[in-house]
Amino acid sequence: MTSRIVVKIGSSSLTGPEGGLNREAVAFFAAEIARLRQNGSEVLLVTSGAVAAGFRSIGYSSRPRLLHEKQAAAAVGQVLLMRAYQEAFAEHDIATAQILLTRTDFCSRRAMNNAVMTVEELLRQGAVPVFNENDTVSVDELKFGDNDTLSALVANLLKASHLLVLTDMDGLYSGDPRKFPDAVRYPLIEEITPEIYAIAGGAGSSVGTGGMRSKIDAAKIATRGGVPVFVGRATETGDLELAALGKGRGTYFATTLSSLPVKKQWLGFMSTPLGSLYVDEGAAEALLHGGHSLLPVGVKRTLGNFHAGDVVEVLGPDSQLLGRGIVNYDDAQLRSIQGLPSREIVPKLGEVHRLEVIHRDEWITLR
Repeated sequence: MTSRIVVKIGSSSLTGPEGGLNREAVAFFAAEIARLRQNGSEVLLVTSGAVAAGFRSIGYSSRPRLLHEKQAAAAVGQVLLMRAYQEAFAEHDIATAQILLTRTDFCSRRAMNNAVMTVEELLRQGAVPVFNENDTVSVDELKFGDNDTLSALVANLLKASHLLVLTDMDGLYSGDPRKFPDAVRYPLIEEITPEIYAIAGGAGSSVGTGGMRSKIDAAKIATRGGVPVFVGRATETGDLELAALGKGRGTYFATTLSSLPVKKQWLGFMSTPLGSLYVDEGAAEALLHGGHSLLPVGVKRTLGNFHAGDVVEVLGPDSQLLGRGIVNYDDAQLRSIQGLPSREIVPKLGEVHRLEVIHRDEWITLR
């Protein structure tokens, strides 16, 4: 293998059921990653576990629920987590580098590109970059969701050949196998449909925040970026290598679409929409299936405060998300022309830079 692999490890795989770091588990994963590197792969690690690792050390009897308590636990736990990784990888003569991110770091394309250059240099120097969400400063509404989304964004940005999402379940089942013994595991998902989402459960273990649904969300982002995804277990020596080779104990999500350009990846999955546009059936059809731009005549409702050049989300007549795009009008301008045919725009506003509300080149479909 000569590939670039992103490995994501969840809290439940790194800590005991009552919290606290499982040093043996950390050592196991370090050895598995070292094995991948010996086979010629570059490996980037996305880890959860800071809150779970730290809450007992700071004095909480169970995982805290309040935001400031979780952030305090993360501040303690992140130090413990990185120390454990540093010591475990040192046994294999591998240096580690800590990279703490928040969702807002991905909102700036300049900051994002700088981060990519830094990580590329770390890989050239033979280090394992260890990514985690900066829980100490993140707020709930901007969190990645147990780092599953973070791992997908990292995989896309760094043009990984594989994303391996490790969890305590050996893949996606037709039902919860802990409750339904006859549940069937799906070895391969070729398309993430609403039916696939419907069978995904809620939150996972008591020490983590993610469930199978957040892993499907991550798989959807990564596969849209051209990165195939594995979701499953790695508990025995050689399991991680088997997962990278397509023989792992879990579910594989195939990528049948061509890789999105970085700009559209940013637009669809990293940007922060500053407004919402509701469109009629004709506009929805034109955006989703016609390859057309969004014109003022198709806009029925405008929400939010935004300026030309900002990102907005677009919703259909059923209020379901259609996608995102870069808008060419300020919100006040758009409200004054929404629903009007193109021939009436210039008489209404005077000279305009572009007639389209969102040009098709500045649009990404997310349905």
